[in-house]
Amino acid sequence: METFALLKALSEAHGPSGCEQAVADLIQTWWTPYTDEIRIDAMGSLAALQRGSAPAPRPAVMLAAHMDEIALIVTGIEGEFLRVTSLSGMDRRIVLGLEVLVHGVRPLPGIVGTRPPHVLPPAERDKVLPWDKLFVDVGLPADELKKLVRVGDHVTMTGELLELKNGLVAGKALDNRASVAVVTLALEKLRDRLHAWDVYAVATVQEEVGVKGAITSAYGLAPQLAVALDVTFAKQYDDSDTGTFKVNSGPTIGIGPNFHPQVVERLEKAAKVEEIPYTLEPTPGHSGTDAWGIQVAREGIPTGLLGLPLRYMHQPVETVCLRDLERAARLLTGFVTQLAAGDTPRWEDEA
Repeated sequence: METFALLKALSEAHGPSGCEQAVADLIQTWWTPYTDEIRIDAMGSLAALQRGSAPAPRPAVMLAAHMDEIALIVTGIEGEFLRVTSLSGMDRRIVLGLEVLVHGVRPLPGIVGTRPPHVLPPAERDKVLPWDKLFVDVGLPADELKKLVRVGDHVTMTGELLELKNGLVAGKALDNRASVAVVTLALEKLRDRLHAWDVYAVATVQEEVGVKGAITSAYGLAPQLAVALDVTFAKQYDDSDTGTFKVNSGPTIGIGPNFHPQVVERLEKAAKVEEIPYTLEPTPGHSGTDAWGIQVAREGIPTGLLGLPLRYMHQPVETVCLRDLERAARLLTGFVTQLAAGDTPRWEDEA
């Protein structure tokens, strides 16, 4: 499949934390041709099974990427205007002027506005506005607005995925639809390659508000091991800090207490065999990803993490390199195919 078209469809879909059904339906259409069973669990996470070739009962590996996106939530209705606040990490510095979609009785296009600088006191003109100074305007009179929108409705960003130069693309919700695209590309590749283990591809819900879908999915599926996929911080024009990674330099492989050493080793081995550039990403504590919840599900699940370098995280112009997505998909495919039927689920028993 064509990577840009896939990512465009995923990026432009709307699925805020706690309301991911539309995105799940879209992902299901992409995953159905490459999987044998698909289900949506009680939390709303989408799990698709691609069976392995080993005799049953087979061990299973879980490939998890969250599908929810940052958004706003309606907190009040004042006349013709909606008051909002962040639902899951929206950067307040960039909210003003956004084009949005209000998910009321029917979708309503709107904009985020505030009073113009001409009428503000001088001391307020250069400040980041607090939430109570921002409003969403959908253009409806007050009586009609109250019929179509209620407190608690979600508000998501809108925008088309933009092609930049050198294989880079920019748009909304690439955290973490870019990783969903990677899992999709890997499923396509795995359909044509022999792999002993069962593969569960999981698009998890509510990662942005506490990795909730990852916890419940891992508990329900009980895989023998797992790899989570998420974005990580890319270097920007003024950024020389450690913990940032160049776009178009391949995925990162997490290393630290959140990740099983032998999963890390096998991810590295797969990268080398497939001749894929990668960078180790030291993570001394909470990874802030689905890997954190998966690792401690049930009695514990050996877990790894692949990261995609992304610029401008939690903004409407998140930027990734398509080649990094394709490299990560190849790495994931190689990792799965190297899992032998006789591999013990208790990895600590290996020599």
